[in-house]
This record gives sequence, C-alpha cells and structure tokens, in this order.
Amino acid sequence: MPKHAPDMTAQNGNVASAPQKVTHRRILHIAIPIVLSNATVPILGAVDTGVVGQMGLAAPIGAVGLGAIILTSLYWLFGFLRMGTTGLTARALGAGDGGEVAALLTRALMIAALAGAVIIALQVLLFYAAFGLSPATPEVETLARAYMRIRVLSAPAAIALYGVTGWMIAQERTRGVLVIQLWMNGLNIGLDLLFVLGLGWGVQGVAFATFLAEWSGLAMGIYLCRAAFRVPAWRDWARVFDRVKLRNMAVVNADIMMRSLLLQAIFTSFIFLGADFGDVPLAANQVLMQFLMITAYGLDGFAFAVEALVGQALGAGDRGRLRRSAWLCGLWGWATGAVLALVFLIFGGALIDVMTTSEPVRAEARIYLIYMILAPLVGAASWILDGIFIGATRSRDMRNMMAISFVIYVISVLVLVPTLGNHGLWISLLISFIARGITLGLKYPALEAEADA
Repeated sequence: MPKHAPDMTAQNGNVASAPQKVTHRRILHIAIPIVLSNATVPILGAVDTGVVGQMGLAAPIGAVGLGAIILTSLYWLFGFLRMGTTGLTARALGAGDGGEVAALLTRALMIAALAGAVIIALQVLLFYAAFGLSPATPEVETLARAYMRIRVLSAPAAIALYGVTGWMIAQERTRGVLVIQLWMNGLNIGLDLLFVLGLGWGVQGVAFATFLAEWSGLAMGIYLCRAAFRVPAWRDWARVFDRVKLRNMAVVNADIMMRSLLLQAIFTSFIFLGADFGDVPLAANQVLMQFLMITAYGLDGFAFAVEALVGQALGAGDRGRLRRSAWLCGLWGWATGAVLALVFLIFGGALIDVMTTSEPVRAEARIYLIYMILAPLVGAASWILDGIFIGATRSRDMRNMMAISFVIYVISVLVLVPTLGNHGLWISLLISFIARGITLGLKYPALEAEADA
C-alpha cells in the first residue's frame, strides 16, 4: 500500500480527489454542513405534528407520530449502510482506487433496493409485530396503518439515501448532503401544507408528502453523484460482485449493525427503566434527552469529518495524516462539547421551560440537568472515536468494545439504580459513554499501526 496515494484522476476511473493536507479549514468544511443538516431534522417533525394538529383531533397526531417511529426504526436497522459505505469509500479514495469508489456506490444502491423491497413485501407481518410491541387505541392504529401503507413504499429510497450520503461524506461532499436534506425537508413541508391543509387529505396527506420527498431526495442524491456514472466502473459487474469485496462489505456492515443495536438497547432500556420512577421523572427524562439530541447534532459534524479523513489516510497508508486527522477532529469535538456544556449550564433552565409548561416536570428536569451538562464533556471522546473507527473500517473493534461498554452499563444499572434511583440511571448512561471512549481509545494504537502495515 503506497505511503502517499496520488490524487484520483479521470483516466483511471476515479470520481473525486483526495487531498492530503489536513487543516482546521478542511475539517470545518466537512463538519459545518452536517451540523446545519442535522438542525433541519427537528423542524420537519414539528411541521408534521403542527399540520396534523390543525385537524383538531388527538388521534391523527398520535397516528403520525407512532407510524413515523415504527418506520424510522425499521429503516434504521439498515443505518449501517451509511457508516460502512463511508469507511470503505474513504479507504478506496485514499488508496487511489477510483473504480472501487464507483463500485461501492452501485453496491450500496443495490443493497438498499433489496432491503426496501423486502420491507414492502413483508409489511403486513412487520406492522403486526410493531403494533404488538407498541399497542395503541383502535382509532390511532387504524390511522397509523393508513399512514404506513403509503409511506412504506418509499423504503428503498429512504435506505438508499443512507448509502448515498455515506458515499458523499467519504469524499468530503457534505455540502451536497446538506442540499439533499434541505431539498427533502423543504419539499416535505410544502407538500404537508398542500395535502393536509389545502386538500384535506389528513394523515394520508402527510404520508404522501414524505413518500414524494424521500424519492425526490434520492433522485437529487443520484444527480449529485452523477460523476460516478460517467465512468465504466460503476457497472463493471465483475468488480461490483467481486466475492472478496462483497464479503468485506458484509462483515463491516454486520459488525456495525450489531454495534448499533447494542447502542440502541442502552437508550431504549434507559427510557423503559425511567418509566418505573413515575410519570413526572419519565417526562423529565424525555425533556433532557433532547439535550442529548442537541449534543449529537453538534458532535456528528466532526465525527463524520474524521470518518472521511481517517479512512483516506489509512487507504493511503499515511500514519502522520491519520494521527493529525484524529487529533484535530478530536480537538474540535472536545471544544464543541465544552461549548455545549457551557450553554446547558447557562441556558439549560430556559431550554427546559421552552420544552414543557408543566411546573412539576420543569422542577424535576432541573434536578437532573447536571448530567446533561456533563454529557458533552464525557461523551465527546466516544463520538469522535466512533468516527475514527468507522473511517478505518475497524468494525470488529467497534462491535466488541460496544459489547464491553454495554455490559458495563448493565452492571452500573444493577448497582446504582436500586440505591440512587433516577440519579443512578443517568450516571449509568454517562458511564456507558466513558466506557465507549476508554475501550475504543485502548484500541487506537493498533489502528495507527495498520497504516504502517
């Protein structure tokens, strides 16, 4: 593997360039569009809820919320496609293998098409199981099913967007990711207003709006990736279906999926365990979880940046560039975490008041606000190290260290919750962040050594 891979050129089938110098400006160029893109996500959810809320009934609001959660959870099972595609594409880019860069996009789109088709074919069974786990009133369930029957038809597009965005992030084209997100959300909001308020289509109108927005978002993404289809490698079927490459992609994606399921298990169990403390603590926990979402939105930009930069550095076999990428992105991640902690310290109470008008919930949330002030500080390392290992495609390490962190979380819950109650639950969650950072940090030297191999 070359120590310094050359920039990618059109004559060898490449679709992008891989600059070598890692600077603060380059990192911000990748990170800021991701942060802005993330900031648009809550706006769409608020508009969906607000538009349906104009119908003056509770059931449609609950139906859209429940249906969206079920479908998003189903699609999220294939979220590994975003992370795996980023890491593999970044490494191919760093190695100067433009043919593999193009082939990876084709593989991602094919996997998404197959996954989406399976979800559509099995929708009756999947919806039955989902409502069995989260039962609702007959009225809400009927409306939710009507919503889901329409929106599920865009499953291939929604999953394909994971692959498209991962492929673009690997090439540092995060402005394109922002364009896709703005286009999708803008169209979705406009169609919400037209279909629900203008035409009176109700819950089905929200579903049609999302269906059209997701397919148009994929069309926009493919248009932005059009350079990949100008070279023959994207349809070099011998390369696309290469057994070694397919097996490597399958292993990486499977490991990432297991890691993500364990991480989701932590957050899901946190919500369920919080319900045991009563309605007010549960509501307070839900309010404070929004602070974690804000933290994720802020740190994701630098985690995505380090995915691209580390993957390229390893592909080029450049240990110095790898270390600088990890160090600078880690510095930006920690600085972002410190700023968020300060914001939560100063404005946390006001944010809580904006999120709820219930005085008991406000008072309860303030009791546990300290944990949200600490979360960005103790969690920044886990976010950035996740990005480093995704970019390096060290998925086995991610899976194994996540398993260890999950066990540590479970032990913490068993020890702390019986004596400290909800405080113990929050402390256990923070301990899981620390465990992820430490365990991945211990594996980092081996990752650097790979660059010299």
